[in-house]
Amino acid sequence: MPDTIPAAGAESAAPSQAQFTVEKIYVKDVSFEAPNTPQVFNEQGQPQLNMNLNQKVGRLEGDVFEVILGVTLTCTLNDKTVYLAEVEQAGIFGLTGFDERTLDMMLGTYCPNVLFPYVRQSISDLITNGGFPPFYMQPINFEALYAEGLRRRAEPGQGQGSIAMSEGGNA
Repeated sequence: MPDTIPAAGAESAAPSQAQFTVEKIYVKDVSFEAPNTPQVFNEQGQPQLNMNLNQKVGRLEGDVFEVILGVTLTCTLNDKTVYLAEVEQAGIFGLTGFDERTLDMMLGTYCPNVLFPYVRQSISDLITNGGFPPFYMQPINFEALYAEGLRRRAEPGQGQGSIAMSEGGNA
């Protein structure tokens, strides 16, 4: 059964109000590789983590959209890949009664915020099940990323792309 969330400020009795529904949340793709095990377990040094975040939006029909939040986390140590974890968490969302600007904002900020806890848990489980210490993805400010994306779209010759983040940390 889908969850319905009325738009901010909308009267719940109004028949023409904007509505947001979560129809389905699912894993679209998942991959984990630890190519240098078991030798890497004995390596000493500070692991480096590189996270790549991307998002895809597609209209399925009418007011129904698929949003995919992809995360690729690569851990290296002494120029060797310790692990590579990739998850594409997807959701099907109904968005009815939104103007184009608000619809774009909902797809670029609200939907990824709904998907993020699922992708964070999947990444954490993959890494832990691979025999490595847990990795806790920090919260992501999708509103700021969306605003940056709007700014880039406004620049001539700029397109959409993925966002890469790097951290030092424990593998």
